[in-house]
Amino acid sequence: MSRRDYYEVLGVARTSTEQDIKSAYRKLALKYHPDRNPGDKQAEEQFKEAAEAYSVLGDPEKRARFDRFGMAGVSGGAAGAPGFNPDIFADFSDILGDFFGFGGGARRGGPSRGADLRFDLEISFDDSFKGAETTIQIPREEHCATCKGTGAAAGTSREACPQCRGTGQLRFQQGFLVVARTCGQCGGTGQVVRHPCPDCRGTGRVTRDRRVTVKIPAGIAEGQRLRLQGEGEHGAAGGPPGDLYVVIHVRPHPTFHRENDDLFIEVAVPYPIMAMGGSFKVEGPTGPFDVDVSAGTASGTLLPFRSKGVLNVSGRGRGTLYVRVVVDVPRKLSKEQKKLVADLARTMPADTIEATAMEDNRDKPFFERVKDLFG
Repeated sequence: MSRRDYYEVLGVARTSTEQDIKSAYRKLALKYHPDRNPGDKQAEEQFKEAAEAYSVLGDPEKRARFDRFGMAGVSGGAAGAPGFNPDIFADFSDILGDFFGFGGGARRGGPSRGADLRFDLEISFDDSFKGAETTIQIPREEHCATCKGTGAAAGTSREACPQCRGTGQLRFQQGFLVVARTCGQCGGTGQVVRHPCPDCRGTGRVTRDRRVTVKIPAGIAEGQRLRLQGEGEHGAAGGPPGDLYVVIHVRPHPTFHRENDDLFIEVAVPYPIMAMGGSFKVEGPTGPFDVDVSAGTASGTLLPFRSKGVLNVSGRGRGTLYVRVVVDVPRKLSKEQKKLVADLARTMPADTIEATAMEDNRDKPFFERVKDLFG
Protein backbone atom coordinates (compact mmCIF):
# COMPACT_ATOMS: atom_id res chain seq x y z
CA MET A 1 0.00 0.00 0.00
CA SER A 2 1.14 3.52 -0.71
CA ARG A 3 2.80 5.35 2.19
CA ARG A 4 1.77 8.85 1.26
CA ASP A 5 1.39 11.56 3.86
CA TYR A 6 -1.88 10.85 5.68
CA TYR A 7 -3.06 14.45 5.45
CA GLU A 8 -2.51 14.29 1.72
CA VAL A 9 -4.44 11.02 1.51
CA LEU A 10 -7.51 12.56 3.15
CA GLY A 11 -7.07 15.89 1.41
CA VAL A 12 -7.05 17.97 4.62
CA ALA A 13 -4.69 20.50 6.12
CA ARG A 14 -2.54 19.79 9.17
CA THR A 15 -4.59 22.34 11.10
CA SER A 16 -7.87 20.53 10.36
CA THR A 17 -10.22 19.75 13.22
CA GLU A 18 -11.21 16.24 14.24
CA GLN A 19 -14.60 16.76 12.57
CA ASP A 20 -12.95 17.92 9.34
CA ILE A 21 -10.85 14.77 9.25
CA LYS A 22 -13.82 12.55 9.96
CA SER A 23 -15.90 14.24 7.26
CA ALA A 24 -13.13 13.92 4.68
CA TYR A 25 -12.71 10.22 5.48
CA ARG A 26 -16.41 9.55 5.11
CA LYS A 27 -16.51 11.14 1.67
CA LEU A 28 -13.58 9.03 0.48
CA ALA A 29 -15.01 5.87 2.03
CA LEU A 30 -18.30 6.37 0.24
CA LYS A 31 -16.55 7.13 -3.04
CA TYR A 32 -14.16 4.19 -3.04
CA HIS A 33 -16.15 1.55 -1.13
CA PRO A 34 -15.72 -1.86 -2.85
CA ASP A 35 -19.47 -2.36 -3.10
CA ARG A 36 -19.70 0.77 -5.21
CA ASN A 37 -16.68 -0.21 -7.26
CA PRO A 38 -16.88 -3.99 -7.77
CA GLY A 39 -13.73 -5.41 -9.31
CA ASP A 40 -11.92 -2.04 -9.26
CA LYS A 41 -8.56 -2.81 -7.62
CA GLN A 42 -7.46 0.82 -7.68
CA ALA A 43 -10.60 1.94 -5.84
CA GLU A 44 -10.07 -0.85 -3.30
CA GLU A 45 -6.50 0.31 -2.65
CA GLN A 46 -7.67 3.92 -2.24
CA PHE A 47 -10.36 2.75 0.16
CA LYS A 48 -7.79 0.91 2.28
CA GLU A 49 -5.40 3.86 2.10
CA ALA A 50 -8.10 6.22 3.39
CA ALA A 51 -8.95 3.79 6.21
CA GLU A 52 -5.27 3.60 7.22
CA ALA A 53 -4.94 7.39 7.18
CA TYR A 54 -8.02 7.80 9.33
CA SER A 55 -6.88 5.12 11.77
CA VAL A 56 -3.99 7.45 12.57
CA LEU A 57 -5.39 10.95 12.16
CA GLY A 58 -8.69 9.96 13.79
CA ASP A 59 -6.84 9.00 16.98
CA PRO A 60 -5.55 12.11 18.87
CA GLU A 61 -2.59 10.23 20.37
CA LYS A 62 -1.48 8.67 17.08
CA ARG A 63 -2.02 11.94 15.25
CA ALA A 64 0.29 13.71 17.72
CA ARG A 65 3.01 11.08 17.16
CA PHE A 66 2.56 11.35 13.39
CA ASP A 67 2.78 15.15 13.49
CA ARG A 68 6.03 14.91 15.50
CA PHE A 69 7.81 11.92 14.00
CA GLY A 70 6.04 11.23 10.71
CA MET A 71 5.65 7.59 9.57
CA ALA A 72 8.25 6.49 12.08
CA GLY A 73 5.93 7.49 14.91
CA VAL A 74 3.16 5.20 13.70
CA SER A 75 5.12 2.36 12.16
CA GLY A 76 2.50 -0.16 13.28
CA GLY A 77 -0.39 1.83 11.83
CA ALA A 78 -0.98 -0.01 8.58
CA ALA A 79 -4.08 -2.14 8.17
CA GLY A 80 -3.55 -5.58 9.67
CA ALA A 81 -0.45 -4.42 11.58
CA PRO A 82 -0.33 -4.39 15.42
CA GLY A 83 -1.01 -0.67 15.62
CA PHE A 84 -4.03 -0.66 13.30
CA ASN A 85 -7.22 0.22 15.15
CA PRO A 86 -10.27 -1.62 13.76
CA ASP A 87 -12.56 0.42 16.02
CA ILE A 88 -12.47 3.22 13.48
CA PHE A 89 -15.15 1.26 11.63
CA ALA A 90 -17.58 1.95 14.45
CA ASP A 91 -17.60 5.48 13.04
CA PHE A 92 -17.98 3.96 9.57
CA SER A 93 -21.18 2.07 10.47
CA ASP A 94 -23.41 4.96 9.38
CA ILE A 95 -21.70 4.90 5.99
CA LEU A 96 -22.36 1.18 5.70
CA GLY A 97 -26.00 1.90 6.43
CA ASP A 98 -26.20 3.80 3.16
CA PHE A 99 -25.33 0.58 1.31
CA PHE A 100 -26.79 -2.24 3.37
CA GLY A 101 -29.43 -0.73 5.67
CA PHE A 102 -27.68 -1.57 8.94
CA GLY A 103 -25.57 0.32 11.43
CA GLY A 104 -25.75 4.05 11.20
CA GLY A 105 -26.36 6.87 13.61
CA ALA A 106 -27.34 6.49 17.21
CA ARG A 107 -27.77 3.12 18.83
CA ARG A 108 -31.23 1.70 18.44
CA GLY A 109 -31.48 1.26 22.20
CA GLY A 110 -31.39 4.99 22.83
CA PRO A 111 -34.37 7.34 23.09
CA SER A 112 -36.46 7.42 19.93
CA ARG A 113 -39.33 9.62 18.85
CA GLY A 114 -42.82 8.14 18.95
CA ALA A 115 -44.76 7.34 15.80
CA ASP A 116 -47.01 9.92 14.14
CA LEU A 117 -50.72 9.14 13.95
CA ARG A 118 -53.40 10.01 11.39
CA PHE A 119 -57.10 10.63 11.99
CA ASP A 120 -59.58 11.28 9.15
CA LEU A 121 -62.24 13.76 10.29
CA GLU A 122 -65.42 14.48 8.33
CA ILE A 123 -66.96 17.90 8.90
CA SER A 124 -69.89 19.87 7.46
CA PHE A 125 -69.60 22.65 4.90
CA ASP A 126 -70.67 25.18 7.57
CA ASP A 127 -67.88 24.03 9.93
CA SER A 128 -65.31 24.42 7.17
CA PHE A 129 -66.67 27.88 6.32
CA LYS A 130 -67.02 29.30 9.84
CA GLY A 131 -64.57 27.15 11.82
CA ALA A 132 -65.47 24.88 14.71
CA GLU A 133 -64.15 22.89 17.64
CA THR A 134 -64.70 19.20 18.17
CA THR A 135 -63.39 16.32 20.25
CA ILE A 136 -62.06 13.09 18.77
CA GLN A 137 -61.00 9.84 20.38
CA ILE A 138 -57.88 8.07 19.18
CA PRO A 139 -56.14 4.85 20.28
CA ARG A 140 -52.42 5.33 20.84
CA GLU A 141 -49.51 3.65 22.57
CA GLU A 142 -48.52 5.30 25.84
CA HIS A 143 -46.03 4.58 28.61
CA CYS A 144 -47.26 1.90 30.99
CA ALA A 145 -48.23 3.61 34.26
CA THR A 146 -47.58 0.45 36.32
CA CYS A 147 -43.89 0.09 35.42
CA LYS A 148 -43.41 3.72 34.31
CA GLY A 149 -42.33 2.53 30.88
CA THR A 150 -39.51 0.23 32.01
CA GLY A 151 -41.37 -3.00 31.17
CA ALA A 152 -40.09 -4.59 34.38
CA ALA A 153 -42.31 -5.89 37.17
CA ALA A 154 -42.44 -4.08 40.50
CA GLY A 155 -39.24 -4.52 42.52
CA THR A 156 -37.19 -5.47 39.44
CA SER A 157 -35.42 -3.59 36.69
CA ARG A 158 -34.02 -4.11 33.24
CA GLU A 159 -30.70 -5.93 32.98
CA ALA A 160 -27.82 -5.76 30.52
CA CYS A 161 -28.30 -8.11 27.60
CA PRO A 162 -25.98 -11.12 28.06
CA GLN A 163 -25.57 -11.68 24.32
CA CYS A 164 -24.31 -8.19 23.38
CA ARG A 165 -23.16 -7.24 26.91
CA GLY A 166 -25.35 -4.16 26.90
CA THR A 167 -24.04 -2.63 23.67
CA GLY A 168 -27.13 -3.41 21.57
CA GLN A 169 -24.88 -4.60 18.73
CA LEU A 170 -23.00 -7.72 17.70
CA ARG A 171 -19.78 -7.06 15.81
CA PHE A 172 -18.13 -9.31 13.23
CA GLN A 173 -14.76 -8.86 11.56
CA GLN A 174 -14.59 -9.60 7.84
CA GLY A 175 -10.97 -9.22 6.82
CA PHE A 176 -9.90 -5.72 7.80
CA LEU A 177 -13.53 -4.55 8.04
CA VAL A 178 -15.56 -4.67 11.27
CA VAL A 179 -19.34 -4.90 10.72
CA ALA A 180 -21.91 -4.17 13.42
CA ARG A 181 -25.32 -5.87 13.52
CA THR A 182 -28.29 -5.22 15.79
CA CYS A 183 -28.49 -7.71 18.62
CA GLY A 184 -31.44 -10.04 18.04
CA GLN A 185 -31.97 -10.88 21.70
CA CYS A 186 -32.52 -7.32 22.97
CA GLY A 187 -33.56 -5.72 19.68
CA GLY A 188 -30.73 -3.20 19.91
CA THR A 189 -31.73 -1.81 23.31
CA GLY A 190 -28.82 -3.40 25.15
CA GLN A 191 -31.22 -4.47 27.91
CA VAL A 192 -33.54 -7.37 28.63
CA VAL A 193 -36.46 -7.80 31.00
CA ARG A 194 -36.18 -10.92 33.16
CA HIS A 195 -39.44 -10.29 35.03
CA PRO A 196 -41.93 -8.51 32.74
CA CYS A 197 -44.61 -6.15 33.99
CA PRO A 198 -47.99 -7.97 34.00
CA ASP A 199 -49.85 -4.97 32.51
CA CYS A 200 -47.65 -4.30 29.48
CA ARG A 201 -45.99 -7.77 29.27
CA GLY A 202 -42.55 -6.24 29.33
CA THR A 203 -42.99 -3.78 26.47
CA GLY A 204 -43.28 -0.71 28.69
CA ARG A 205 -46.18 0.50 26.52
CA VAL A 206 -49.94 0.02 26.53
CA THR A 207 -52.68 1.06 24.10
CA ARG A 208 -55.18 3.56 25.45
CA ASP A 209 -57.94 5.72 23.97
CA ARG A 210 -57.24 9.42 24.26
CA ARG A 211 -59.72 12.26 23.79
CA VAL A 212 -58.25 15.20 21.89
CA THR A 213 -59.82 18.60 21.22
CA VAL A 214 -59.41 19.74 17.61
CA LYS A 215 -59.83 23.39 16.64
CA ILE A 216 -60.91 23.64 13.01
CA PRO A 217 -59.92 26.98 11.45
CA ALA A 218 -62.36 28.84 9.21
CA GLY A 219 -61.65 28.27 5.54
CA ILE A 220 -60.10 24.83 5.83
CA ALA A 221 -60.59 22.81 2.65
CA GLU A 222 -60.99 19.18 1.64
CA GLY A 223 -57.80 17.17 2.11
CA GLN A 224 -55.98 19.73 4.25
CA ARG A 225 -54.53 18.48 7.52
CA LEU A 226 -54.04 19.83 11.01
CA ARG A 227 -50.94 18.96 13.03
CA LEU A 228 -51.38 18.44 16.77
CA GLN A 229 -47.86 18.40 18.14
CA GLY A 230 -47.07 15.78 20.76
CA GLU A 231 -50.40 13.95 20.44
CA GLY A 232 -48.92 10.95 18.64
CA GLU A 233 -47.59 7.77 20.25
CA HIS A 234 -45.15 8.03 23.13
CA GLY A 235 -41.47 7.64 22.34
CA ALA A 236 -39.30 4.72 23.47
CA ALA A 237 -36.74 5.03 26.26
CA GLY A 238 -37.86 8.53 27.18
CA GLY A 239 -37.96 9.83 23.62
CA PRO A 240 -40.41 12.59 22.62
CA PRO A 241 -43.93 11.71 21.43
CA GLY A 242 -44.90 11.85 17.79
CA ASP A 243 -47.55 14.14 16.28
CA LEU A 244 -51.18 13.61 15.39
CA TYR A 245 -52.26 14.64 11.88
CA VAL A 246 -55.99 15.26 11.42
CA VAL A 247 -56.96 15.03 7.74
CA ILE A 248 -60.11 17.03 6.91
CA HIS A 249 -62.92 15.77 4.68
CA VAL A 250 -65.76 18.21 3.94
CA ARG A 251 -69.26 16.93 3.18
CA PRO A 252 -70.66 18.44 -0.05
CA HIS A 253 -73.19 21.27 0.33
CA PRO A 254 -76.50 20.93 -1.54
CA THR A 255 -76.36 24.55 -2.80
CA PHE A 256 -72.80 25.87 -2.74
CA HIS A 257 -69.81 24.61 -4.68
CA ARG A 258 -66.29 25.61 -3.66
CA GLU A 259 -63.31 26.29 -5.94
CA ASN A 260 -60.26 27.35 -3.91
CA ASP A 261 -61.62 30.27 -1.84
CA ASP A 262 -64.49 31.08 -4.24
CA LEU A 263 -68.08 29.87 -3.94
CA PHE A 264 -70.65 29.29 -6.68
CA ILE A 265 -74.43 29.13 -6.40
CA GLU A 266 -77.08 28.83 -9.12
CA VAL A 267 -80.36 30.72 -8.71
CA ALA A 268 -83.48 30.37 -10.89
CA VAL A 269 -84.90 33.87 -11.56
CA PRO A 270 -88.39 34.61 -12.98
CA TYR A 271 -88.35 35.75 -16.60
CA PRO A 272 -89.87 39.20 -15.88
CA ILE A 273 -86.95 40.10 -13.60
CA MET A 274 -84.39 38.88 -16.14
CA ALA A 275 -86.14 40.83 -18.92
CA MET A 276 -86.98 44.07 -17.12
CA GLY A 277 -84.47 44.06 -14.27
CA GLY A 278 -85.11 43.83 -10.57
CA SER A 279 -83.73 42.44 -7.34
CA PHE A 280 -84.16 39.40 -5.15
CA LYS A 281 -82.57 37.88 -2.06
CA VAL A 282 -80.14 34.98 -1.94
CA GLU A 283 -79.38 33.02 1.20
CA GLY A 284 -75.59 33.11 1.52
CA PRO A 285 -73.40 31.15 3.95
CA THR A 286 -73.39 34.13 6.34
CA GLY A 287 -77.02 35.18 5.78
CA PRO A 288 -79.28 36.67 3.08
CA PHE A 289 -78.08 39.41 0.71
CA ASP A 290 -79.61 41.35 -2.19
CA VAL A 291 -78.87 40.57 -5.82
CA ASP A 292 -79.65 43.22 -8.45
CA VAL A 293 -80.24 42.09 -12.03
CA SER A 294 -80.06 44.50 -14.93
CA ALA A 295 -82.71 44.50 -17.63
CA GLY A 296 -81.97 42.03 -20.38
CA THR A 297 -79.60 39.85 -18.33
CA ALA A 298 -78.87 36.64 -20.20
CA SER A 299 -79.53 33.30 -18.61
CA GLY A 300 -76.31 31.81 -17.26
CA THR A 301 -74.71 35.14 -16.32
CA LEU A 302 -72.29 35.00 -13.37
CA LEU A 303 -72.63 37.88 -10.92
CA PRO A 304 -69.58 38.27 -8.63
CA PHE A 305 -69.82 39.39 -5.00
CA ARG A 306 -66.38 40.17 -3.66
CA SER A 307 -65.35 39.12 -0.14
CA LYS A 308 -68.43 36.93 0.31
CA GLY A 309 -66.56 33.72 -0.42
CA VAL A 310 -64.49 31.53 1.89
CA LEU A 311 -61.99 33.02 4.34
CA ASN A 312 -58.48 32.06 3.30
CA VAL A 313 -57.21 29.60 5.88
CA SER A 314 -53.92 31.52 6.06
CA GLY A 315 -55.73 34.79 6.71
CA ARG A 316 -55.24 36.37 3.26
CA GLY A 317 -58.75 37.76 2.84
CA ARG A 318 -61.91 36.15 1.48
CA GLY A 319 -62.76 34.75 -1.91
CA THR A 320 -65.64 35.73 -4.22
CA LEU A 321 -69.19 34.41 -4.19
CA TYR A 322 -70.50 33.95 -7.75
CA VAL A 323 -74.29 33.90 -8.31
CA ARG A 324 -75.25 32.28 -11.61
CA VAL A 325 -78.68 33.44 -12.69
CA VAL A 326 -80.78 31.26 -14.98
CA VAL A 327 -84.30 31.80 -16.28
CA ASP A 328 -86.93 30.04 -14.23
CA VAL A 329 -89.27 28.55 -16.83
CA PRO A 330 -92.61 27.62 -15.22
CA ARG A 331 -93.74 24.06 -15.90
CA LYS A 332 -97.45 24.81 -15.48
CA LEU A 333 -99.36 27.89 -16.66
CA SER A 334 -102.96 28.91 -16.13
CA LYS A 335 -105.15 29.80 -19.12
CA GLU A 336 -104.70 33.49 -18.44
CA GLN A 337 -100.92 33.11 -18.19
CA LYS A 338 -100.78 31.14 -21.42
CA LYS A 339 -102.78 33.89 -23.16
CA LEU A 340 -100.43 36.59 -21.87
CA VAL A 341 -97.35 34.64 -23.00
CA ALA A 342 -98.92 34.11 -26.42
CA ASP A 343 -99.70 37.83 -26.68
CA LEU A 344 -96.11 38.61 -25.74
CA ALA A 345 -94.81 36.23 -28.38
CA ARG A 346 -96.89 37.92 -31.06
CA THR A 347 -95.41 41.29 -30.14
CA MET A 348 -91.83 40.03 -30.33
CA PRO A 349 -90.04 40.52 -33.69
CA ALA A 350 -89.46 37.26 -35.52
CA ASP A 351 -85.77 38.02 -36.00
CA THR A 352 -85.18 37.91 -32.21
CA ILE A 353 -85.43 34.14 -32.34
CA GLU A 354 -82.07 33.05 -33.65
CA ALA A 355 -80.45 29.69 -33.91
CA THR A 356 -77.30 29.72 -31.80
CA ALA A 357 -74.53 27.33 -32.71
CA MET A 358 -73.43 26.28 -29.27
CA GLU A 359 -73.07 23.08 -27.34
CA ASP A 360 -76.28 22.08 -25.64
CA ASN A 361 -75.07 21.35 -22.13
CA ARG A 362 -78.28 21.92 -20.28
CA ASP A 363 -78.28 18.35 -19.08
CA LYS A 364 -74.92 18.76 -17.35
CA PRO A 365 -74.87 19.35 -13.58
CA PHE A 366 -74.38 23.00 -12.68
CA PHE A 367 -70.99 22.53 -11.11
CA GLU A 368 -69.64 20.81 -14.22
CA ARG A 369 -70.88 23.79 -16.26
CA VAL A 370 -69.02 26.10 -13.86
CA LYS A 371 -65.82 24.20 -14.56
CA ASP A 372 -66.48 24.55 -18.30
CA LEU A 373 -66.80 28.31 -17.94
CA PHE A 374 -63.46 28.59 -16.15
CA GLY A 375 -61.57 26.13 -18.32
